[in-house]
Formats: sequence, structure tokens, C-alpha cells
Amino acid sequence: MKKAGKKKRVSEFATEYTLANAAKKGDIVTKLSFLIMGLGNIVHKQVVKGLMFLGVEVLYIWFMVTSGFYNLSMLPSLGWREQEKVWNEQKSVYEYTAGDQSLLLLLYGLATIFITVCFIAAWKEAVTSSYKSEVLAKNGKHLNTFKEDCKSLLDQNLYKLLMAAPLAGILIFTVLPLIFMITMAFTNYSKVKDHLTLFDWVGFANFRKILNFNDSIGKTFYSVLVWTIVWALFATALNYILGMILAIVINRKETHAKSFWRFCFVLSIAVPQFVSLLIMRTMLQPTGIVNTLLLKYGLIDKALPFFTSPMWARVTVIVINLWVGIPYTMLQVTGILQNIPGELYEAAKIDGANAVQTFFKITLPYMLFVMTPYLITQFTGNVNNFNVIFLLSGGNPTPVESTAGKTDLLVTWLYKLTIEKNYYNLGAVIGIMTFIVLAIVALVTYRNTTSYKDEEGFM
Repeated sequence: MKKAGKKKRVSEFATEYTLANAAKKGDIVTKLSFLIMGLGNIVHKQVVKGLMFLGVEVLYIWFMVTSGFYNLSMLPSLGWREQEKVWNEQKSVYEYTAGDQSLLLLLYGLATIFITVCFIAAWKEAVTSSYKSEVLAKNGKHLNTFKEDCKSLLDQNLYKLLMAAPLAGILIFTVLPLIFMITMAFTNYSKVKDHLTLFDWVGFANFRKILNFNDSIGKTFYSVLVWTIVWALFATALNYILGMILAIVINRKETHAKSFWRFCFVLSIAVPQFVSLLIMRTMLQPTGIVNTLLLKYGLIDKALPFFTSPMWARVTVIVINLWVGIPYTMLQVTGILQNIPGELYEAAKIDGANAVQTFFKITLPYMLFVMTPYLITQFTGNVNNFNVIFLLSGGNPTPVESTAGKTDLLVTWLYKLTIEKNYYNLGAVIGIMTFIVLAIVALVTYRNTTSYKDEEGFM
């Protein structure tokens, strides 16, 4: 017996109006639409729509002729003409000739590629629209007028109208800058050998420098990476554990004035975080109120090195982050605790389970199932927790001639490399490495949790 062949999966959004069908089955007008956008629509009396497609093509050709081709031609070299000082005999002054600026050439080149991709999408839409109008006309079906197309945006095509602005915003303000940042990682854009105006492509040289144990930057990277992971694990785990304990204690039937206790702990959320952190930073200075009071009452002989000793500084930022983060976890856990079915606890009590067994068999599994995505989000947020580190310790203490301090995270080190040190190429590499670390940890962790594996079967 012959084995039954595998059935081809048909997409829910499959359509006969494709580029392949337009090239194979389309008439001469449709085939000409590959070169003259909107021609098929104009011939089949969809004039406004056809003229819009044609206008897009004209504008693109004009852009490419006036600047687009130049932008693409300069992208491989990123410029070479330096600014020169020329003596003007008529004015008796020196004048500066405009040289190339690699940063602008890179940006313009990427923008040209981005515009070209958008044009290709519009070209595909124009060709398929021309083919669709041909097919509908041959079958004697109704072809929408421009007015009817506009009305459809408020009905069956409403999703296109609503998604247009957000999609454009994501592409322009997120995707394009992200690609721009990634390309910087493959250049020598930095103050090293004065490559801030003119810089070149260097391939993977920056990645090799970052990952090289024998390079000072490489040693710093691994040190900062290890501390970033340690910080994120402690900050996430301790915030969750202590916030959970606090929520359970407050949520007990024996606890009185629950609203008052919740108000006391949530009050810190109402104060802007940067204000709280700056106040704590001032209080913990060698001459701050904490050391002053401890010295005054003879509890210590010298000021505690909250931000001058590496170990003290790291413990300090973790502890203060608990004070900032526990209230958020407490609120999350409180909401979950109040939604655990009371029948589960009653059944456990009847079966003779004690408080510890009830917690580990009912409360904790239920909370972990619900809060795993939240914990992954918190871990990601702690890896990128710029505010706590920068406003509290500033990354200090910083060894001599080092670009990173002992409490710097990857994100704060990236800030120092770019804003303070002008190592824009290395900063771009750090940004890429941070994304890789977060993506791997988040995906691997989430795919191995009950929330992902048994989304509908948990009870």
C-alpha cells in the first residue's frame, strides 16, 4: 500500500493575487505594471489608486537620482575626504572646506536601504493590485472605487488603518535606530586614533577585542558580565522571596490592619525612584547621616565604606534595591494570593497538611505558575537596571585606568563607554552582547517552565 502523501498546509491568509501569478497569468497591462506602477489600476478605471502608486514610483526614482545612489555608493567606504583649511586671498582669511562625515554617510546609507525596502513592499502591492483588478474585470466583478477603498478602512480593513501608525513608528523609531547601532559595532567609530569624524569598517575586530581575555577591555567585559548576572539573580530572587513572605504575612487572617501595612510598604512607590536613590546615596556617604550617627554613638571607629569598598558597594546596592523593589512584588503576590481557591486550603487541612506542606504544595506552585513570565521580565529589567546603579553608586568604586567600576552593569558600562569615553563602537558591541545574553536566558528559561509547557493543564 502506498503511503498517503503529506498534505500541504494552506495559509489562512493565502491569496491567488501573488507576484508569481501576476507574472505567469497576467495580461500585457499587468506585466507592464512591473515597470510602471499602478498602470493596471489606471486601465481598469481605478485612476486615483493607480496614480498614487505611480506617484510613489516617481518620488522614489527622484530620490534615488538626487541622493539615493550617492548614499549607497558612499556606504562601503564611509567617506575619506577630510576637512581642509584653505587661504582665501580675497577675504584674507582661512576657510574650511566641508569634509565627509562618516556618521551621516552611514545613517543616510541605511535610510536609503530602508526606503528601498519600503518601496519594494509598495511595488509588490501595486503589481498584485493590478493583477487583482484584471482578474475581477475579466470575471465581471465589481472593482472598488477610491471612495469605497477609503470606506473599507473603517470596516473590513480597519486593522490596516489602526496598525499603520504604530507599525511606521516601530520601523522608524525602533528598527532603524537598532540597525544603525548594530552597524556601528563593525566600525572603528571612537576617539582612538581620532576616528570620531571619519571612520571605517573593521569587521569583527571589536567583537574579538571584547571577547579577548588578554585585552584590558575583554577582562573588563567578563568581570562586568559576571557581576551583572550575579546582581540580576540576587535582585530578582531576593525581591521575589522577601516580597512573597511579606505578602503572605500581611494576607494572613491573624494579621490586623492589613490596609495600613500595605500602605506603609507601598508608600515608597509613590516617591519618584531617582529622588529616593539620591537621598540614600547622600545618607550613605562617609560624611552622611548614617556614618555620622554611628560614629557619634561610638558604634563604629571609622566611617563604613558603603561605596568605596567593592564588596560593601555591591552588597549596598543589592540591599537598597530590595527596599525599592519589594513593594512591587508584594502587590503582585497579594493579587495572586487572593485568587487561589480557598477549597484547596480546606482540602489540604482536612488531609492533615501543615502550614509548610500547604505552602510548598499549593501556594508556591500556584504563584510560580502565574508569576514566571513576571520573574523573567524582572530579571531582564534588573540586567538593564540603569537607575539604581547609576544614581546610587555611579558604578564606583572604579579602579585606576579602568573604564568600568566594580558595581557597573553592562548597561551603565555601555553609557560610560559612549557618553564619557567616546568608544561608540565598543558601546555598540556591548549593546549587542547584552541583547544576546537576555534573549538566551529569557527564551531558555521560559520554554522550560510550567507556564509554557502546561499552560492549560495547571490547577
